Amino acid sequence: MAKIRVLIVDDSAFMRKLINDFLSEHPEIDVIGTARNGEDAIKKWRELRPDVITLDVEMPKLNGLEVLKTIMKEQPLPVVMLSSTTKEGADTTLQAIQAGAVDFVAKPSGSISIDLHKIKTELIKKVLSASKANLTKINFLEDSKSVGKKQNSSIDSELKVAGRVTTRGFTRESKKIVCIGTSTGGPRALQQVITSLPKDIDVPVLVVQHMPPGFTKSLANRLDSLSQIKVKEAEDGELLQKGTAYIAPGGFHLEIKSLGATLAVSLSLSPPRNGHRPSVDVMFESISTIKNYSKIAVIMTGMGSDGSKGLVEMKKNGIVKAIAESQDTSIVFGMPKAAIATNMVDEVANVENIAQSIMNYI
Repeated sequence: MAKIRVLIVDDSAFMRKLINDFLSEHPEIDVIGTARNGEDAIKKWRELRPDVITLDVEMPKLNGLEVLKTIMKEQPLPVVMLSSTTKEGADTTLQAIQAGAVDFVAKPSGSISIDLHKIKTELIKKVLSASKANLTKINFLEDSKSVGKKQNSSIDSELKVAGRVTTRGFTRESKKIVCIGTSTGGPRALQQVITSLPKDIDVPVLVVQHMPPGFTKSLANRLDSLSQIKVKEAEDGELLQKGTAYIAPGGFHLEIKSLGATLAVSLSLSPPRNGHRPSVDVMFESISTIKNYSKIAVIMTGMGSDGSKGLVEMKKNGIVKAIAESQDTSIVFGMPKAAIATNMVDEVANVENIAQSIMNYI
């Protein structure tokens, strides 16, 4: 089997050596070169034509975001960003994902991380996953326009009409909750879905996106600036409000508790589930225990199978409609595929139609 040919880009010689050593240990990976800055990266990329690039966000001459945009414009290929966990690093990383990067890895302790071994397994896993990513979908989303807070309300009308026409087994009077789980490629998919929900949606929306601490706050702020609904990072103990999307903070499980007639967020530091905290399974299992609510569960792009076990629990314990993102639009089809394999999914939809599908059930 042909090895995955990787180009490493980092302005630190120490970091280039560490990343090279880590990746070279894996039998399926062949490091074919390294680059010391943005200009060198463009030159080496054109010469070597790698299968995957690991790209440092912060570099002299041309930064990682500028390099990425050049690559995606000229000849797209899978890129995994390496980012610091500062607010600026998180914001730039999200811009990079929007510009076409498949995924990112957070450096444990800044731009030069002597403890990079902590994320060795994650880095290898994400390079392997990136090599299989659906880049045609990245190109499609790059050309799409988000709804935005100030866009005209025609989509509001379409969604509301659709919601009135077909509730597909849900009673109009029933209280409802929407829960979304996603991983690799998720920030782009979430932007497509969340920005297409109408501002007067009459339900709360809960989101688990696999991300480390520090990045989910930037994701929530970005989505809030683009969306008609309110989007925020979830806080422990807060009461759920209709028309608000709550994103699980990196490093915490998001669970829901009943408080009389209302629902409240409960953040947990219980052990990671299958390597994830937050975990979609944990959120879904928590929501499965909530009585007197109909639930709409959505599983979108991501590697692995997080969410499938939780979906089974939800279906056992109440009225649930489940939507999975299609293979055609998933950047990585692992999580939706696992959900579909449970035979508990009611609808498979392209990402650009998922907001419509959600509203059909409300």
